[in-house]
Amino acid sequence: MSASNVATLHTRNTIAGAAAPGASSVILTRGTDVRLEPIHWLWKGWLARGKLHLLAGMPGQGKTTLTLAFAAAVTTGGRWPDGTRCATGNVLIYSNEDDLSDTLAPRLTAAGADMSRVFFVTGTRAAGGEAQPFEPARDMPLLQAVAAQIEGGIDLLIVDPVVSVLTGDSHKNAETRRALQPLVDLAASAKCALVGITHLSKGGQGGDPTLRVLGSIAFTALARLVMLAAKSTSDEGDATRVLVRSKSNIGRDGGGFEYRMEQQQVAADICVTRIDWGKALEGTAGELLEDPDADDGAAELPRMIRDELADGGWYPAAAVSATLRAAGYTPKQIRSARKKAGVLVQKGGYEKGWYWKLAGAPGDSHPPEGALS
Repeated sequence: MSASNVATLHTRNTIAGAAAPGASSVILTRGTDVRLEPIHWLWKGWLARGKLHLLAGMPGQGKTTLTLAFAAAVTTGGRWPDGTRCATGNVLIYSNEDDLSDTLAPRLTAAGADMSRVFFVTGTRAAGGEAQPFEPARDMPLLQAVAAQIEGGIDLLIVDPVVSVLTGDSHKNAETRRALQPLVDLAASAKCALVGITHLSKGGQGGDPTLRVLGSIAFTALARLVMLAAKSTSDEGDATRVLVRSKSNIGRDGGGFEYRMEQQQVAADICVTRIDWGKALEGTAGELLEDPDADDGAAELPRMIRDELADGGWYPAAAVSATLRAAGYTPKQIRSARKKAGVLVQKGGYEKGWYWKLAGAPGDSHPPEGALS
């Protein structure tokens, strides 16, 4: 709570045991003096100004590329995955994993970012003029000061990985909170959304997927919103990835978006990945990310799918999936059971839908070209 938003109630002379003159004292704020304020969203429901967000996932899920897609939307006033328009702003990036010239800048270019609005933290300069590496534990006040000088301010701050700001044990709550607090304070003072990238553990059958975020529980406790990125399969049987909202203390959780990582050439000899957003998803993070091998209460589902396809031939995937969803099964359960049932999946020609067929069942080897989905 900032001093500019509240009036201070001094109680030195009225509370028993008040501090002696010259000593430190506690500041109390009366509830009636607190001004009510709404959450200020950069991306409504997903990225809030002045708040810490985590984006977690296993290696290879495009976590950095996802945040660079966010950066492209911010710097160009582009559209978020849900189609809403973003106000044009500036982005600050601190990364000690990826090279600027051969990774970050090319990926931002592929995403369509306005590079004049992107600022990278590349070091500090001592009073004598010599360049030094940026040390988060030491240099955060310097970063806060220079960020305040950027015309228009900062709208999005990306830290990759977020553990890079820690000097102690990332599994100790107290040390983690102390190390993260200056970063959170910077986001609050700059009124920018702060996104820290981190990793997930391999475990996680059942339970809350947020608990799979590596490191101290202080990471997810201090973060106001946690996003998870993972591999998945679309309802049509296509390989895809999903970004889901696993935890939110400032709005609804659950829901997400499919995305794919596409290759794009940005120069004669430079080819990098970019994000291609897909459809919006409904459901909890547990439903959208559930382990396909876990006992999810859908033991009878493979048999049901085989019964649906028992007559042989190709069936529109959308129609079969709709029947199973009406029976109470989630899309993830259906995808898992489809594989166990031995179902072949093929696309029915140009601009046609997807089709299912039991392996070994009689009928054509390919869906009919004229079939309707």
